[in-house]
Amino acid sequence: MPDKKTTSQEAGLDQSAEEQGSSIENNENPAQDKSDDVDKMSVEIPDEAAIKAHGGEALDISEKEAELKDQLLRALADVENIRRRSERDVAQANKYGHLSFARDLLSCFDNLSQAIALSPEDKSDLDENLKNILVGVEMISNEIDSVLQRHKITKIDPVGEKFDYNHHQAMFEVQNDEIEPGTVVQVAQPGYLLHDRLLRPAMVGVSKKVSQTESDDTSSIDKQA
Repeated sequence: MPDKKTTSQEAGLDQSAEEQGSSIENNENPAQDKSDDVDKMSVEIPDEAAIKAHGGEALDISEKEAELKDQLLRALADVENIRRRSERDVAQANKYGHLSFARDLLSCFDNLSQAIALSPEDKSDLDENLKNILVGVEMISNEIDSVLQRHKITKIDPVGEKFDYNHHQAMFEVQNDEIEPGTVVQVAQPGYLLHDRLLRPAMVGVSKKVSQTESDDTSSIDKQA
């Protein structure tokens, strides 16, 4: 007769084996379980309208970037033009800024020059005080002339030159067949230039040929005399 203890042990072993088998069956294919979980997940795929909407937004952004870039380049160009214009204005101001002052000074210098021209060349017979005054005036005139030259103010004294409408103003004509017509033969008042800009034109007399009628009249008067 089998032992009851042995029989119960065998029964326990069979039961444990069955439990292990069932657990193995439950965990037999874990990858399959995971794939089942993935299949159960809902994957959202964007439709065509959403794709087009995103593409339109990207296109709008690129257009705005191009517009901003164009505005930036225009602003930089404007700044560069303003800088160059400012530099040119500063250079012009430094070069011609004293034009009005120089033009007003010329009339005073002309009066001083005329006073010197009226004084006698030989001053030995003059009173000592008067002679010293005239010598001082001449020194002042020479100093002013040096200052004008230092500031690029040059005199226009065109005797013997061809008449130039840009720098000369004809005040009268002088009949002369020995000189080419249109030649400056006399300067009533000298002109001045500031660099290449005219401060005042020279007041001049210009030569012209004697007409045939005038020459005939002159010869008839000589015969009658």
